[in-house]
Amino acid sequence: MNTSFPAYVVRQDEQGRVHAAIEQLRKEDLPNGDVSVHVQYSSVNYKDGLAAAEKGGVVRHYPMVPGIDIAGVVEESVSGRFAPGDRVISTGYEPGVSHFGGFSRYARLSSEWLVPLPPGLSEKEAMAIGTAGFTAALSVDALLHAGVKPAMGPVLVTGATGGVGSMAVAILSRLGFEVTASTGKKAEQEPLLKRLGAAHVISREEADAPAKGALGKQLWAGIVDPTAGAGLAERLKHVRYGGAAAVSGLTGGPSFESSVFPFILRGVQLIGIDSVYCPMERRERIWKLLGGEWKPERALELGIQEISWAQLPQTLETILKGGAVGRSVLNTMTEPPVE
Repeated sequence: MNTSFPAYVVRQDEQGRVHAAIEQLRKEDLPNGDVSVHVQYSSVNYKDGLAAAEKGGVVRHYPMVPGIDIAGVVEESVSGRFAPGDRVISTGYEPGVSHFGGFSRYARLSSEWLVPLPPGLSEKEAMAIGTAGFTAALSVDALLHAGVKPAMGPVLVTGATGGVGSMAVAILSRLGFEVTASTGKKAEQEPLLKRLGAAHVISREEADAPAKGALGKQLWAGIVDPTAGAGLAERLKHVRYGGAAAVSGLTGGPSFESSVFPFILRGVQLIGIDSVYCPMERRERIWKLLGGEWKPERALELGIQEISWAQLPQTLETILKGGAVGRSVLNTMTEPPVE
């Protein structure tokens, strides 16, 4: 491991103010772990933006290196699971929140957080998928296990220009589903969403339009919903008999108010998606699918932006403001800006 290396470090001063900057760290600065990884790429997520914000509420202690997603090559290992030279990825668990994460050229991690890089994916592609694509795939997997099939009708994807939404559109369309993409950026992003595989693009207001009664017209065989919020109650009213909604996020807000009618009159299933502590057996199965028959190739071709260290702060700010489109991946091998 080199003497020093760049990392994006978030610190809190004595007054409680949070400051983030690119610093030079050394091996002894890294937290404990049984595997040391030479990080090649890390993806930029909304949670990473929160980690760098003063009132983000996700960091458990300071200093912290954000970056909940990591892809690289094992340099040192005292684990029986991995050996030097192994190509690995990490999403979820503790990195970027309570353990130094991927916005660093090197990371020391627990082997229990690592998954072998599946055949069919490069490190950059794995990070372009990242937690967002993994969450999208978990959502699709949940709909399939709930019995949702392409023949049942269209699937609604909310927040479709975001990381989870754009990946879900690409995966669902590849599996033969008719996808309706909902977005607050319809005017400018409809062409991109259709290239990703959406059959129809509607505005956020159309997706959340109030039904006149306890139930609305049966529109959706399923919903991939990384936004939640008050509109979820209206969306549930339009799920078809035997359909399901997979909810994975709260960018639209943490609360909604619903009746039981979609569940007891139409048999709708509301499924929560957790990508952080997803069991390893399922985690490895989903990643193998993402490297194979579920690989979101359209999203990887159209919606990926590779950024340098110099671009990282602005990218984090943009994602917090809701301006992100597609996925951004940090190439940790670029040179950091000179102070």
